[in-house]
Amino acid sequence: MDRIGAGMHVVPTLSRPVRRGRGRPALVRAVLASAGVAAGAVLLAGTRVVVEGDSMEPTLAEGDRLVVVRLPRRLVPVLVRRGQLVTARDPRRPARLLVKRVASVGPGTVELTGDNPARSTDSRTFGPVAAASVRGVVAYRYAPAGRAGLLRAGSPPRGGPPLR
Repeated sequence: MDRIGAGMHVVPTLSRPVRRGRGRPALVRAVLASAGVAAGAVLLAGTRVVVEGDSMEPTLAEGDRLVVVRLPRRLVPVLVRRGQLVTARDPRRPARLLVKRVASVGPGTVELTGDNPARSTDSRTFGPVAAASVRGVVAYRYAPAGRAGLLRAGSPPRGGPPLR
């Protein structure tokens, strides 16, 4: 057998003839199980985004590639905390996704700021955003390799806007 990854093997499926009626339910179960595993992996791994612009420098730089863990909308007020990096829909252009730091969480709203206030358009410009517009929490930078690592909640770098 050929090895694929750590601990995974290719299992020959045609080692014996498949009888009509018996093989199809097994095949359907296998396909459904594979689809479930794939869906779970996407849910756990989240989505990938690429940083454009310099509004989050020095924390994030243009071209950084991030993994964002998606959050169910109803859990945003419970899970999102001050200091976290999140993605949210731009209230001025909803098709656009913003990466910002949470400055404060209010009832049904989140105030977002960039770490580079001179170059950031954020809640100081468009006001607090609806909590439902927060799509996920930035968890990991996977590229460039020299900057890869976990991104934890915290205060903005010196010179960034104060968190309230």
